[in-house]
Amino acid sequence: MSRRYDSRTTIFSPEGRLYQVEYAMEAIGNAGSAIGEKKVTSKLLQTSTYSEKMYKIDDHLVQSLCDTKQGYTQFGGLRPFGVSFLFAGWDKNHGFQLYMSDPSGNYGGWKAAAVGANNQAAQSLLKQDYKEDATREEAVELALKVLSKTMDSTSLTSEKLELAEVFLTPSGTVKYHVHSPDSLTKLLLKHGVTQPAAESS
Repeated sequence: MSRRYDSRTTIFSPEGRLYQVEYAMEAIGNAGSAIGEKKVTSKLLQTSTYSEKMYKIDDHLVQSLCDTKQGYTQFGGLRPFGVSFLFAGWDKNHGFQLYMSDPSGNYGGWKAAAVGANNQAAQSLLKQDYKEDATREEAVELALKVLSKTMDSTSLTSEKLELAEVFLTPSGTVKYHVHSPDSLTKLLLKHGVTQPAAESS
């Protein structure tokens, strides 16, 4: 039955399903973890200082962006965005916020979340080890632990992932910080989720 509806981008099946959105969500499940994994395709492509999956986009943009994504599921000739997003931010009324959106444009608030490959295992670890009163350092440690147990790699390195933090400075300014490869390597060693590089003789 689905064959009659899955070739159309914005036609709902009689069961109320939009197959293109379901296909996009399935593809996301096979993609790299959105906690911070970075897939390096070629060292020749490492010419930009911008990260592949993490960007500072705006100070107040979640609903607007999700409305745009949702619009692409409704209008003829448009395909749904084949992406899920994790938005991290801070506001004066609710403090730190984490929102996750899927290809349909739906979004919701989370205390901790993961998308991408092995996201069910990652969500289980987050559910088990998440603490409401975690310090910034404990949150980084948890994120690295989850990545080390869910990425398809025997050992994490700064070439395989990126780490960014959103935090408040002592003066109350919201800061977005992407760790440099050297800083990330030190964190990975500190938390025991990588091995020191072998010394050349």
